[in-house]
Amino acid sequence: MLVFEFKAKGKTTQYLAIDEAIRTAQFVRNKCIRYWMDNQGVGQKDLYRHNTALRAEFPFVKNLNSHACQTAVERAYSSIARFYSNCKKQIPGKKGYPRFKKNYRSVEYKTSGWKLSETRKQITFTDKKGIGKLKLKGTWDLNFYQLAQIKRVRLVRRADGYYVQFLVNAENKVESQPTGKAIGLDVGLKEFYTDSNGYQEPNPRFYREGEKRLRFLQRRVSRTEIGSTNRKKAINRLGRFHLKISRQREEHAKRVARCVIQSNDLVAYVDAPAACRRLDLRIRNLVKNHCLAKSINDAGWYQFRKWLEYFGVKCGKITIAVNPAYSSQECSSCGTVVKKSLSTRTHICRCGCILDRDWNAAINILKIALSTAGHVGTWILNPNASGDLASTVLGASLFQQAGSMKEESLSL
Repeated sequence: MLVFEFKAKGKTTQYLAIDEAIRTAQFVRNKCIRYWMDNQGVGQKDLYRHNTALRAEFPFVKNLNSHACQTAVERAYSSIARFYSNCKKQIPGKKGYPRFKKNYRSVEYKTSGWKLSETRKQITFTDKKGIGKLKLKGTWDLNFYQLAQIKRVRLVRRADGYYVQFLVNAENKVESQPTGKAIGLDVGLKEFYTDSNGYQEPNPRFYREGEKRLRFLQRRVSRTEIGSTNRKKAINRLGRFHLKISRQREEHAKRVARCVIQSNDLVAYVDAPAACRRLDLRIRNLVKNHCLAKSINDAGWYQFRKWLEYFGVKCGKITIAVNPAYSSQECSSCGTVVKKSLSTRTHICRCGCILDRDWNAAINILKIALSTAGHVGTWILNPNASGDLASTVLGASLFQQAGSMKEESLSL
């Protein structure tokens, strides 16, 4: 599934109508969550029936396209199913009990409720919310795809405006020449990553660089009167700068991942969630560690892994996620365990091996990947036998290999 995003251009009244559609989708989702809380054993079909009752009871819900309401129900049930799955798997800590949404930012249509113009540069929403015709600003060309291939259309609100996303059912493969190279990567905080060849990618630290400006914008928000127009403007400026930092981080991860995948036939990398467990952290609970939380968030490990897997599928390369347990403790030369704290950045072994801590870990990660990837000798003799057979499912071990997964929101 490919996603093509365009900037939506319209009038102020149309933007207000989009906000109303987003609030309606939030209302339907929260009502479904409340219905599930109050009624034991409720399934997805029961939530669909409850949505029908909501459309009959509230006129503003009926004004929203029926497929958009169904999508809100599916989002509610997705959080419920995830909660049940976490309980069944006995995941330690919080299980992700479904919560009510306060600030919804998108509404999703299926195959009805919208119509593209002949030039594919304009889209008209035909439900009774009054959104109407929006101009699409962007470089993507939708004329390469049939209308039947567009499975979903999203309206997304961000700090810098409104966007329209098209989810297209199409393959995205690129033929690439085999390089005969394999590489191991170890992510870190000092350097963005260190590979098994000793190269260290600098960590740009976009958030750290922008902290001075963020503090200034936050003070501007604090000095304005609550509920005033100036406060809304100050909040919007702050949100725009946060959005800029997140985009910088995402683009950096995308660029680096593309270069790594194009230069190698096999890429072994650290399982980012496992790396956080090694530090007694979780990505979703980073704020509990005030020493490393900001740095780990700023590094963007998850984005890097996400794009590695995406480009691995796109270019037909092998990507393997490795649990980093003891990878920095074991000597890459003799296998001896040399215990060291996080502050010790150099690996020194009695066999005479002296390496940077992350370099040593990257070599061990590559060795683990090669030892568990199957017929490695066949791959070395025939690089064309790579394909997309081995990107490990997020959070799974190497013994639970699965076909490469493509996330719905990726495009290129």
